[in-house]
Amino acid sequence: MTAETALRRESPRSKRTLILATAIDQFGKLGYEHTKWASIADEVGIGQTALYHYFESKAHCLLTIMRLELADSLERVTVATEGDSDPTKALRAAIVVSLKASPRDALQRRILQSHMDLLAAERQSEKEESERLKSRELVQAIEEKWTALIASGIKEGVFADSDPRLMGRLVLALVISVWRWYRPDGKLSLTEIAERVTDAALRMVCA
Repeated sequence: MTAETALRRESPRSKRTLILATAIDQFGKLGYEHTKWASIADEVGIGQTALYHYFESKAHCLLTIMRLELADSLERVTVATEGDSDPTKALRAAIVVSLKASPRDALQRRILQSHMDLLAAERQSEKEESERLKSRELVQAIEEKWTALIASGIKEGVFADSDPRLMGRLVLALVISVWRWYRPDGKLSLTEIAERVTDAALRMVCA
């Protein structure tokens, strides 16, 4: 679930998703390290003490943003490929839906890809560790989903015989790398990028 989707569902009295949306904007534009935790409270219009009611730290907020994006990624690919027996169409659908984003979605995905190293080491905070572990489980589920897409194509004889896990990881890496350099005001639209990434991915799996 993206911050924007959660915001539409949230109780009017809750500030949690507004905090997340503000943090995404500031982490994405200023950088996580350069964003002051107090500035997020100011932007939302609450005191810093109230901010801790929702997130115990800036890192807790960041890990929550990452976990939400990973969950959304898994859901989008699952829905887009569900029931499609054509491996090529399913792979195309997975790539297209993965590269469809609003400007804030793009920021959230850039934040995720820029801070994946946080998922490697155990956190001292219980809440931070909970988000980290959930995120790691989602990463594994996402890799399994892309592996299954490739395995299906290999089984049908549409894709070249290869290691489906390795190929799934390579295709996924190609897709998510977009968020490290894509900018909404850049020369290429996401639709154009998706077409080029799809062509490259299909060449990889069919070679």
